[in-house]
Amino acid sequence: MASLSTHVLDTALGRPAEGVAIVLTDAEGAELGGGSTDADGRIGRIGPEDLAPGDYTLTFATGDYHRATGQEGFYPSAAVTFTVSEGVPHYHVPLVLNPYAYSTYRGS
Repeated sequence: MASLSTHVLDTALGRPAEGVAIVLTDAEGAELGGGSTDADGRIGRIGPEDLAPGDYTLTFATGDYHRATGQEGFYPSAAVTFTVSEGVPHYHVPLVLNPYAYSTYRGS
């Protein structure tokens, strides 16, 4: 079983992205958790304490965030689907964001 954290960095403004709403869903689309990023752009634990092996999706409300920060963005949301494997205790899935692009990676 694994835990999950995330953070969002806004490269256009050069700072952590505070206030990004994020929802975690499982492979069937059931909502498992959610929240908004803090002043450091982070959610330290999102979803249940223990994620079983399988596929999950984090959906970041990027359009709402861009509007709130006075930016005109292209993507209304960014969905990142990833696989939790047996025996891995923690996953960190960050999003690097600007109004016209985003990227992600498996963090530590």
